[in-house]
Amino acid sequence: MLKIESLSKTFNNRDAVSSLNLKIPQGQMVGVIGRSGAGKSTFLRMLNRLAEPSKGQILFNDQDITHLKGRKLLEWRATCGMIFQQFNLVGRLDVITNVLTGRLYHHGFLASMLRIFTEEERALAIRALDRLGMAHTALQQTDTLSGGQMQRVAIARAMMQQPKILLADEPIASLDPMNAKIVMDALRTINRENGITVLCNLHTLDTARTYCDRIIGLKDGHLVFDGLPSQLTLDTARDIYGAEAEDAFSEATTSTALGGEPAKQRLTEKDLQENARLEMDP
Repeated sequence: MLKIESLSKTFNNRDAVSSLNLKIPQGQMVGVIGRSGAGKSTFLRMLNRLAEPSKGQILFNDQDITHLKGRKLLEWRATCGMIFQQFNLVGRLDVITNVLTGRLYHHGFLASMLRIFTEEERALAIRALDRLGMAHTALQQTDTLSGGQMQRVAIARAMMQQPKILLADEPIASLDPMNAKIVMDALRTINRENGITVLCNLHTLDTARTYCDRIIGLKDGHLVFDGLPSQLTLDTARDIYGAEAEDAFSEATTSTALGGEPAKQRLTEKDLQENARLEMDP
């Protein structure tokens, strides 16, 4: 269970996140929505301790995460994997080495850069890539991949940490609709098959409704909605998004535009592997 109690972050006397209180059971897939500047990214970064809370507590299975330091903090960041909008991969390295850097907590930075990994870890990396339909790119230089492929590599890297929580900060914001669907399908598959809690910042309402069990709405750093996708009315959504409402409601960049299935019928691991085989066909 992840508990957030009175969590706040202040920048220059302005609350980017203000007194959030949430309880998130293990295995839930949560969409965090809101306009740009609502505090979504700051919220996720505090959970991973990439940003320090100004006030409040973060508890995971009753352990206080808020004041962890040193090795304990690194251990938490391994438990709480993060996926970024801009991938944060090393382009000149091959794909498998980028995935293996997910073992940094276990080896340290120098060992990872020198590619000192066990055969067992290399096999684990190949399995992680294969699960996401990317095993065929293992020896390919990473900066030759498409954006959607890079994001799947980033997910495989996060899975190498063997996390209990995945935080995804706008993971499809820079992707075309087809790759956005593939990435969201992958996150949903990991959530369902591994029981990993997923918190995903999303800009478009349709994507959150299609994939998530629960939606959290932030406005100016405040929690203004917390409930099931079916409970989020258009009036509430328009209040959350304000002037960005039309972009948020647009289906042009969401799974619905691709004929996305309901959340309970997302692609499985086998489906993702089959898609990869089709990608390789001439």
